[in-house]
Amino acid sequence: MAVLGASSFPYAEATWIQTLPDWIGSHVRMFRFFHGVPRLVVPDNLKSGVSRASFYDPEINRSYGMMASHYGVGVLPARPRKPRDKSKVENGVRFVQSCILGRLRNQTFFSLAEANAAIRQALDRINDHVMRRLGVSRRQLFESVERAALASVPSKDYEFAEWRLARVSTDYHVEFKTFFYSVPHSLIRQQVDLRATARDRDLPPRQAHCRPSAPLWRPSSWD
Repeated sequence: MAVLGASSFPYAEATWIQTLPDWIGSHVRMFRFFHGVPRLVVPDNLKSGVSRASFYDPEINRSYGMMASHYGVGVLPARPRKPRDKSKVENGVRFVQSCILGRLRNQTFFSLAEANAAIRQALDRINDHVMRRLGVSRRQLFESVERAALASVPSKDYEFAEWRLARVSTDYHVEFKTFFYSVPHSLIRQQVDLRATARDRDLPPRQAHCRPSAPLWRPSSWD
């Protein structure tokens, strides 16, 4: 779940697990839902995205950092055991638990897409509900206060990729899991950065071996 700071405009979805591809995919869908990108994201210290928690110098997972760079958003993880660093989303989680999970608790879903469709309907009701104290809905507050402050979403969604350091063997191939990718022979015995997209990662080795659009590589000394 995510909540914008000024309007408390929430976004929520269900995922099977919380691995790095799910974590990054949720961010991509969140930016698309908001039709904009904030200047800063304050995530929890989920190990999928934050390799080392620190208030002054957190270590962000490389794939998560590349996603942030793609959207031009800063990442400042909340401090461990400091819920006030992300009080907006903490309050939003409690609200969603009662207004979404409570409403859907007796329903049975047969796919993740079906569950998320029901969550989206409940989320729309929350965002369109007029808040008694302010006299406007969260959606109205978002449209009037925050939408103009968000940066535009890139025309192309970020494509999840995994990064690995690999040594080029004498047959000018590098290995990623059970797959092999060819690189220029001038890089034999050098250590390189290997970037594997989800699409390439799922190919059988015999197809990936000579695939012209193999994952990007570069010498590890490059900036």
